[in-house]
Amino acid sequence: MRARITLGIVAALLVLGIGSIVTFFHLVGAPGPNPNPVTVTIATGTSAQAIATQLHEASVLSRPFLLTTYATLEGARDDFVAGTFTLPARVSVRKALDILTTLPDASEVTVRVPESATARDIAALLEQAEVIPSSEFLEAVSTTDSRTIAPDRTYDFLRDKPQSATLEGYLFPDTYRFYTDATAAHVVRKFLDTFESKVSSEILANIRSSGRTVFEVVTLASIVDKEVRTDRDRRLAAGLFWKRLEIGMALQSDATVNYVTGKQELQPSASDLTAESPYNTYKYPGLPPGPIGNPSLSAIRATANPEASEYLYFLHAPDGTTYFSATYAEHLAYKAKYLD
Repeated sequence: MRARITLGIVAALLVLGIGSIVTFFHLVGAPGPNPNPVTVTIATGTSAQAIATQLHEASVLSRPFLLTTYATLEGARDDFVAGTFTLPARVSVRKALDILTTLPDASEVTVRVPESATARDIAALLEQAEVIPSSEFLEAVSTTDSRTIAPDRTYDFLRDKPQSATLEGYLFPDTYRFYTDATAAHVVRKFLDTFESKVSSEILANIRSSGRTVFEVVTLASIVDKEVRTDRDRRLAAGLFWKRLEIGMALQSDATVNYVTGKQELQPSASDLTAESPYNTYKYPGLPPGPIGNPSLSAIRATANPEASEYLYFLHAPDGTTYFSATYAEHLAYKAKYLD
């Protein structure tokens, strides 16, 4: 009887063990939690545990131990290589290990596009990285119909874009991996796809429910992004600018003047302020004809959900601090204190 019981226990343990192994390998091959591609940079000498933690924090892995355990079982715990890698959406642990233990393809390059960069800025970065000539990129983004870039795609966020407007404003700033033999259409499509994945349908619905268009929000967000840097300042500046538009007051944005002159002045000169261009919001009330750059998600969110306040003016001190004021007299006082 005792022997029979012992055999039963052993059998039960074997079943449990086999079940655990089956479950483990199922989890290793299952889709990951992140619905978007993620670009990660692995520094030289980073341990398997640190890499697993990094991927967990980036929402690539739901269970970090799966990667370290699987790497150990595969004898690949010390095979991780340094470099920048793009992990596909919902990448499995098995696929992540395969990618991170393979040297990056030499024909791929990483291009980091900073927030508020213009199409011309991006073109220069792409040419410098030897992806495509700047002229080819600028020609592609000058299209007024995205179907020339992606004939099989319809982008909802472009639905209210004026027919005469280009793709400036929709080239989402992010870190990208491009093949050095990529076409201009492929590169631009990647920017548009990233905008679509980052600017959620909830944000778009919120914009439209406010009575504004996505194009108007992207245009103002491109100004807000260049004017202020923190999330709170962006919400306040967006509220201030919307208020100016509502009362018929000129935006008077220095960023739009810099866009016209090509300068980066904290305070544009008196001559700059008279520059003849519909983008000069000192001379022409209302929004400019289109975005003056490609805004960050923070700026888009702030412009879609501005913070109401009593403010109608603001300026930047040389140290970068933004001072908001409700009256012109208060604004002049700040100007005398920090700028004159």
